[in-house]
Amino acid sequence: MKTTLKICGLLLWVAVVIIAVEYAVTFGLYFILGRDLLTTPVWMTITNAIIYALALFLIIWAPIKFFKKKPLSRKNLGLDDLPTWTDLGLAPVGFIVYLILASILVAIFQKFPFFDADQAQELGYQMLNNGFDRIVAFFALCIIAPIAEELIFRGWLYAKLRAKIPGKKLSLILSILLVSVLFGLLHGQWNVGVNVFAMSIVLCVLREITGTIYSGILLHILKNTVAFILVYIVGSV
Repeated sequence: MKTTLKICGLLLWVAVVIIAVEYAVTFGLYFILGRDLLTTPVWMTITNAIIYALALFLIIWAPIKFFKKKPLSRKNLGLDDLPTWTDLGLAPVGFIVYLILASILVAIFQKFPFFDADQAQELGYQMLNNGFDRIVAFFALCIIAPIAEELIFRGWLYAKLRAKIPGKKLSLILSILLVSVLFGLLHGQWNVGVNVFAMSIVLCVLREITGTIYSGILLHILKNTVAFILVYIVGSV
């Protein structure tokens, strides 16, 4: 019972912090800057950077500072050593596996009336009018987001769950599922949630295989870059 409460507490802590920070920062800057300025690519990127920075601080470092938790090592966060050639090679392989798994899950979920596979993902960047706007948006969506999300979900949360759940096999399977379900739910749309749930499963497996989050970060960057090109470059032609 105590273990279950700790696991639920970890999941709830991540969910509450991310949602609360996103709303607090967005609405705070909305009142300061106004809607027109806030929705520009530069300020959207600054907003996202603040949200991720605060979320990282509150989720990972605040418990250490304020609740006297044991300090985390680079190894705990999946940042041990430096990226290897194995990390580089596994990222594209994982990307292919993710595409296959996502396609299977989407095909299954399409049988349900509430699931719309063609629903556009709300990314916040509505109008990218020039090259500078695209560069700024690319930095936010394809660099900042993958690094921050991997640190939180596959770095901190996955390691915490693996340590809390008893039994090697149960710990592995349940940690992957819990991290991936939460990651999917926090994206707020059924079609996007199913897609990133599939990606998270692959990312967790890569974390387990390599012991780090480097290949996961690379895969996540690759996935977001492909989506960025399709939406904001190919889609705008």
